Amino acid sequence: MTFPDRDIPMDLNMQFEFSGEMWPWRGPAPYHFITIPEEVSSVIRELSSVLTYGWGVIPVRVRISETEFSTSLFPKDGGYALPIKDAVRHAEDLTDGDQVDVELAIRAAAP
Repeated sequence: MTFPDRDIPMDLNMQFEFSGEMWPWRGPAPYHFITIPEEVSSVIRELSSVLTYGWGVIPVRVRISETEFSTSLFPKDGGYALPIKDAVRHAEDLTDGDQVDVELAIRAAAP
Protein backbone atom coordinates (compact mmCIF):
# COMPACT_ATOMS: atom_id res chain seq x y z
CA MET A 1 0.00 0.00 0.00
CA THR A 2 1.28 3.45 -0.81
CA PHE A 3 0.58 6.45 1.34
CA PRO A 4 -0.62 9.67 -0.28
CA ASP A 5 1.13 13.01 0.03
CA ARG A 6 -0.50 14.67 3.06
CA ASP A 7 -0.61 18.01 1.21
CA ILE A 8 -2.63 16.69 -1.73
CA PRO A 9 -5.79 15.06 -0.35
CA MET A 10 -7.46 14.87 -3.77
CA ASP A 11 -4.76 12.37 -4.88
CA LEU A 12 -5.90 9.79 -2.33
CA ASN A 13 -6.46 6.34 -3.75
CA MET A 14 -6.68 4.15 -0.67
CA GLN A 15 -8.54 0.87 -0.92
CA PHE A 16 -9.05 -1.87 1.64
CA GLU A 17 -10.66 -5.31 1.74
CA PHE A 18 -11.75 -6.96 4.97
CA SER A 19 -14.51 -9.00 6.61
CA GLY A 20 -16.49 -7.97 9.63
CA GLU A 21 -19.59 -8.84 11.60
CA MET A 22 -22.70 -6.72 11.08
CA TRP A 23 -24.16 -5.43 14.35
CA PRO A 24 -27.20 -3.33 15.27
CA TRP A 25 -27.30 -0.04 17.10
CA ARG A 26 -30.70 0.52 18.63
CA GLY A 27 -30.69 4.28 19.18
CA PRO A 28 -33.65 6.49 18.37
CA ALA A 29 -33.68 4.80 14.96
CA PRO A 30 -32.20 1.38 14.21
CA TYR A 31 -28.92 1.38 12.29
CA HIS A 32 -26.52 -1.39 11.34
CA PHE A 33 -22.74 -1.21 11.26
CA ILE A 34 -19.58 -3.18 10.58
CA THR A 35 -16.54 -2.35 12.72
CA ILE A 36 -13.48 -1.46 10.65
CA PRO A 37 -10.55 -3.73 11.64
CA GLU A 38 -7.84 -2.07 13.74
CA GLU A 39 -5.15 -2.42 11.04
CA VAL A 40 -7.34 -0.47 8.58
CA SER A 41 -8.55 2.00 11.23
CA SER A 42 -4.98 2.85 12.22
CA VAL A 43 -4.05 3.84 8.64
CA ILE A 44 -7.21 5.94 8.29
CA ARG A 45 -6.69 7.53 11.72
CA GLU A 46 -3.15 8.63 10.76
CA LEU A 47 -4.53 10.50 7.75
CA SER A 48 -7.84 11.59 9.24
CA SER A 49 -6.96 15.29 9.28
CA VAL A 50 -6.82 15.35 5.46
CA LEU A 51 -9.66 12.84 5.00
CA THR A 52 -12.47 14.15 7.21
CA TYR A 53 -15.00 16.74 6.18
CA GLY A 54 -15.87 17.43 9.82
CA TRP A 55 -16.80 15.71 13.10
CA GLY A 56 -14.22 13.00 12.36
CA VAL A 57 -16.32 11.27 9.69
CA ILE A 58 -14.50 9.90 6.65
CA PRO A 59 -16.21 9.70 3.22
CA VAL A 60 -15.95 6.27 1.57
CA ARG A 61 -17.21 4.23 -1.36
CA VAL A 62 -18.16 0.64 -0.47
CA ARG A 63 -18.92 -2.60 -2.27
CA ILE A 64 -20.61 -5.50 -0.53
CA SER A 65 -21.11 -8.39 -2.95
CA GLU A 66 -22.93 -6.84 -5.93
CA THR A 67 -24.01 -3.64 -4.18
CA GLU A 68 -22.00 -0.41 -4.27
CA PHE A 69 -22.80 2.68 -2.23
CA SER A 70 -21.32 5.85 -0.76
CA THR A 71 -21.37 6.64 2.94
CA SER A 72 -19.06 7.90 5.67
CA LEU A 73 -17.19 6.08 8.41
CA PHE A 74 -18.12 7.16 11.94
CA PRO A 75 -15.46 7.42 14.64
CA LYS A 76 -16.17 4.87 17.39
CA ASP A 77 -14.06 3.68 20.33
CA GLY A 78 -10.78 4.86 18.78
CA GLY A 79 -11.57 3.21 15.44
CA TYR A 80 -14.30 3.50 12.85
CA ALA A 81 -17.71 1.98 12.17
CA LEU A 82 -19.15 1.50 8.68
CA PRO A 83 -22.90 2.19 8.49
CA ILE A 84 -24.83 -0.31 6.36
CA LYS A 85 -27.83 1.19 4.61
CA ASP A 86 -31.14 -0.70 4.81
CA ALA A 87 -31.24 -0.87 1.01
CA VAL A 88 -27.88 -2.70 1.06
CA ARG A 89 -28.97 -5.08 3.84
CA HIS A 90 -32.12 -5.97 1.92
CA ALA A 91 -30.39 -6.28 -1.49
CA GLU A 92 -27.71 -8.59 -0.07
CA ASP A 93 -30.01 -10.38 2.42
CA LEU A 94 -27.85 -9.43 5.43
CA THR A 95 -28.89 -9.86 9.04
CA ASP A 96 -27.30 -9.09 12.41
CA GLY A 97 -24.31 -11.29 13.11
CA ASP A 98 -23.53 -12.01 9.45
CA GLN A 99 -19.86 -12.01 8.48
CA VAL A 100 -19.65 -9.55 5.58
CA ASP A 101 -16.87 -9.13 2.99
CA VAL A 102 -16.24 -5.43 2.36
CA GLU A 103 -14.33 -3.53 -0.31
CA LEU A 104 -13.79 0.05 0.86
CA ALA A 105 -12.23 3.03 -0.92
CA ILE A 106 -11.57 6.42 0.65
CA ARG A 107 -13.30 9.28 -1.19
CA ALA A 108 -11.89 12.77 -1.25
CA ALA A 109 -13.83 15.11 1.01
CA ALA A 110 -15.42 18.08 -0.72
CA PRO A 111 -13.27 21.21 -0.32
